[in-house]
This record gives sequence, C-alpha cells and structure tokens, in this order.
Amino acid sequence: MLLISTCAEALHELEFVTPVERIVRGAGHVTTVRHVTAVSADDLASAEGIVICGTSLKDNDFLRTDCSWLTTITVPVLGICAGMHLIGLAHGGTLNNAVEIGLQTVSFTDFLGLNGPTDVFSLHTSYIDFTKLNSFRVHTTGGVPQAVAHRHRPLYGVLFHPEVRRHELLTAFCARVQKQ
Repeated sequence: MLLISTCAEALHELEFVTPVERIVRGAGHVTTVRHVTAVSADDLASAEGIVICGTSLKDNDFLRTDCSWLTTITVPVLGICAGMHLIGLAHGGTLNNAVEIGLQTVSFTDFLGLNGPTDVFSLHTSYIDFTKLNSFRVHTTGGVPQAVAHRHRPLYGVLFHPEVRRHELLTAFCARVQKQ
C-alpha cells in the first residue's frame, strides 16, 4: 500500500502518517511511504492501493503539488483531510474556509462501514464543496462534506482523521483494496 505524506515537516509524519501506517500494516498490507512531491509513476503503477495522509493545520505546502494522476488512477485511493483536498482540487473543486477542530458528530450514509451519527476527529481550516462536483457522491449530511466517494472509480475522501478516531474506516478501506 502506498502511503503519501503531505507534511512539509518530517516530524509531523509521526502524527499524521505513522498512525495510518500502523493501522494499514495491522490490516495485513506492506507499506511504502513517499512524500507527495516525490511520488513517481513507478510508485503509482505498483501500488495496490493508496492512502494520502493529512497534515498539520497551518501546513498548506501540499496545495502546490500537481496530483492530476488522481483523475485517472484506477486502484483504490483514500484521501484523508489534505488528501481529500488534493482529490477535490484535481477534479476541479475549489477551497472554502471552515475551521473545525476536535470531536464532532457527523451523520454518515453507507460510507466504508460508517452509518448514522458518528463521532470523528477534525483538524482543518478549509474544505472542498464536493456537492458541486458531479462525479462525486457526498456520504454525510450538513454544510461541510466530510466523506465522499467517486461515482465510477474507487476514490474516497474524508475530511476528518480516522487515524485518531475511527480506525475501522481505514480497516474497511484496506479490505476493499484486498478485494481488488
């Protein structure tokens, strides 16, 4: 499984990448970690699945990265927070301001094992309005889309951090990768 770091500071990977790696390995996958600026065509071609990890609140360097490959990739991809931003931007979305920090209850509709009101941990200052992107389905209710899936490809995004709370979402994603 290819794990992509969006962290400008390597130390931040201990908070945003290492926990994801631990969960993915626990689900039986071998992992390779690459920084978003160093992902190669070979990395993408050999990946059985991809998780694009989040980063700290004021770290926006990842926004300058070309991730147009997200419009054609066919292996399962899960974007977490910054990763969801990259998915949305690659598909023509724009950033909107919304600060959400800490635990919040989000109501899910059939998304990688999450249904109904669920507590999640958020840490972001912006979001993509996926309701304006026809190729995506929003799997949460409310103003800020918290979970999305592409309508035709195994491309998923969450604005919250399942590595903090909701490990089962990462495990469910890993199970989808194994089925591919």
